[in-house]
Amino acid sequence: MRRTYLPPAVEAALLRMSAATIDRKLAPYRRQLKPRGLTTTRPGRLLKPHVPVRTFTPWDERHPGFTELDLVAHCGEATHGEYLHSLSLVDVATAWFEPRAVVNRSQRWVFEALTIIRDRLPFPLLGIDADNDSAFINTNLLAYCRAPRLTFTRSREYCKNDQAHVEERNGAVIRRLIGYERYEGEQAAAALNAVYDVLRLWINFFQPTMRLVAKERVGAKVIRRYDQARTPYQRVLEAPEVSPSATQALRALYQTLNPVQVRRELERHLATLWRHGLHSGGSVRQRAPETQVSR
Repeated sequence: MRRTYLPPAVEAALLRMSAATIDRKLAPYRRQLKPRGLTTTRPGRLLKPHVPVRTFTPWDERHPGFTELDLVAHCGEATHGEYLHSLSLVDVATAWFEPRAVVNRSQRWVFEALTIIRDRLPFPLLGIDADNDSAFINTNLLAYCRAPRLTFTRSREYCKNDQAHVEERNGAVIRRLIGYERYEGEQAAAALNAVYDVLRLWINFFQPTMRLVAKERVGAKVIRRYDQARTPYQRVLEAPEVSPSATQALRALYQTLNPVQVRRELERHLATLWRHGLHSGGSVRQRAPETQVSR
C-alpha cells in the first residue's frame, strides 16, 4: 500500500482538529457519497384536532383497504421554488403500492393524485393514515374522507415508525430508483408518471415481500418471524374481502404481463425521465441508466 506523507504543518493542523470540526469539513463529501432527501413537511396545525392519531384509533390492518400515505420531494439540494413530489400509498395488509407524481405539493394536485390512485386500487379504500403535513391535514381531504366515511388518521409528530410501511417503500423503491435529482414542471411530471405506470406493475406483480408476523424478545435479543414471501398481487388474491370481479380482472392483467418486457419498458421510461433532472442551478443533469431496481 502506498503511504502518503503530509507536510509537518498540515499534519499538526489535522491533529489539532476536533471531532466536530472534522465532521463539519467532511459533511459535503459525505452527502455526495450518500445523499439524503430534504424534509419538506409543513405541519397543518389548524385541523389537527379533527384528525385522530392512528396509535389511539382502532385499525383493522388484517383486511385490505387501510393505507399509509406520504409525499416524497424531488427538490435536489434546495427547496426553493416549485418542484415535483411523489405521492406514495401502501396498503398495510397486502403491501399493494401505488405511486403518483404531482407538480407541486398544493392541495389541488395531491387531491387529484389521490383520486387517481383510489380508482386504481383493486379493493375499496377504507382508511388513510398520513403524516401531519398540511398537504394532507386540510379541509379538502377531511371532507373527502368524511363523505364516504373513510377512516382518516395521522401519525405522531417526529415518529416515522408510525408509517413504517410507506417509509420503507419511499426509500427502497422511490429513492433507490428515482434518486435525489431535482425535477420541475409538467413535462417532468408526465415523464415521472410514465415511470410510475410501469413501476406499479413491476412492484405489485413481480416483487415479493415478507411481512413481520411475530416478534419475541429473548433476553437482549429480539427474534423476528416473517411469513412466506409473496407479491402484493398474490396477497390480494388471497384476501377474502376482494370481490370476485376484481380478482378476475387482476388475473387477466397478470396474464398479459411479461416481466422482461415490463423491466425493459421501465428502463426506457427512466431514461426519458433522467433527461429532465436538473442541477441546483437549473441546467439539465446527465445521468447514466440504472441497472438495478429494488427487489
